[in-house]
Amino acid sequence: MRMLLAGGNAVDAGVAAAAVLGVVNPYQTGLGGDAFALIYTAGDKRVHALNASGPAPAAATLEAYRAQGHTTVPRQSPLAWTVPGCVDGWAQMLSAHGKLTFRQVLQPAIEYAEQGFAVSPGDALSWSLSEALLKRDPEAARILLIDGRAPGAGDVLVQPDLARTLRLVAEGGRDAFYEGEIAERLAAYVKRKGGLITRDDLARYRAEWPQAIGTDYRGYRVLQCPPNGLGLAALIALNAVAGIDLAVHARHSPECWHVLIEAMKQGMIEAQHQVADPRFAEVPVGQLLAAATKPQGWSASTPAARAWGQSDTVYLAAVDAEGNAVSFINSVYEDFGSGHVAEGLGFAMQNRGAGFSLDPAHPNRLAPGKRPFHTIMPGMLMKDGEVAAAFGVTGGFMQPQGHLQVLVNLIDYALDVQSAVDHPRFWWEEGRRVVVEAGVPDETCARLAGWGHDIVRREHRGMGGAQIIVRLPDGVWAAGSEPRQDGCAIGY
Repeated sequence: MRMLLAGGNAVDAGVAAAAVLGVVNPYQTGLGGDAFALIYTAGDKRVHALNASGPAPAAATLEAYRAQGHTTVPRQSPLAWTVPGCVDGWAQMLSAHGKLTFRQVLQPAIEYAEQGFAVSPGDALSWSLSEALLKRDPEAARILLIDGRAPGAGDVLVQPDLARTLRLVAEGGRDAFYEGEIAERLAAYVKRKGGLITRDDLARYRAEWPQAIGTDYRGYRVLQCPPNGLGLAALIALNAVAGIDLAVHARHSPECWHVLIEAMKQGMIEAQHQVADPRFAEVPVGQLLAAATKPQGWSASTPAARAWGQSDTVYLAAVDAEGNAVSFINSVYEDFGSGHVAEGLGFAMQNRGAGFSLDPAHPNRLAPGKRPFHTIMPGMLMKDGEVAAAFGVTGGFMQPQGHLQVLVNLIDYALDVQSAVDHPRFWWEEGRRVVVEAGVPDETCARLAGWGHDIVRREHRGMGGAQIIVRLPDGVWAAGSEPRQDGCAIGY
């Protein structure tokens, strides 16, 4: 909000918010992580997709990992470190579409790092679940614990090392991070810890601006970032649902839930088998979208795939007075990334390299300079060539499932924006196992079980975190924010 009041636009506001979240939510995001964005520029009515995910280091070969006996990339090891991409992504967003300087945009984050912030109850709970992980790394324990314990609700955390790093970036831009003092210190730290990222890996990195992918759904155009992200899974699921008049069934009916579950399985299965860095492997996006088929009958399928566990991510959306819109997601992947904090720099190293396969036959197999399979996926909804909504749902493999359900709530059932976010969700885990939230009628669960679904009840935690801004028919903007975790909708 400070950026908008200072004359900035939605891009400035988005980058400023992402930087602040890297300070106050370090278990979810930070300078050691990656980012994806969809940016709508009102002046030319164009949507720009940003891929700021970092690649594997030049020394990260499949043969080297397998020679060490690994069948998967060790998740909390320096071998899971990929080049951090978000700082270059932020810089390119500001250069191409922002109004303010990096110094102006990073100032709020610097202040929170220098002066401290009070930890929220929700963040305190998440922090406590990672206390043992942080204790294993001396620098993480020094920076992110208070007297050897996870900070509790209301505790104030000050991060002087991170503040200094942010100041260097504010003054020197992306070069300070990828080629200057930060790069030198980061490369030396990685070498000491047994990782593979070098100064050359950092200096070579550039975020990219690929073409967004999309599909038509009930008169709207749904856009996602292309692979190596997971947005394709949501588009496949929407295509599978599009052939069914879903609204003839009540939203809480077993018929509606069954169709969505089976459609989501299609999307997730294809994504796990096909999504990879398109610079290294062909990803037949058009063929996969065209091949999506509507669920048949009322029997649960049993696919040989699974939706992996949760990850930690922050999503935000911003719209300005000119009508520009940003759908923006940042992440260090799992809790505090790899659990390692770069010495003297104050940020956690992501473990996104754990997204690679070590199967030589898989399109997503590890290779030098290759971007891993990514779960994070910002979404954008278009109507008549203009942005109708900027939206996203955090939560690892819950993200495409959340996208599908929120969009169906908005479009098929015409729920208002907050109700679309609040509505109970499912999470397909694997095979026939489906987790459903409290609030789903008992008779619906019983009917789904009768059709072969393995239904598991769960409270709200782990069911994703949605944020969304929509443009109403009269041109007014409205927003909805996730009640299941921290978040808010603000405007002026």
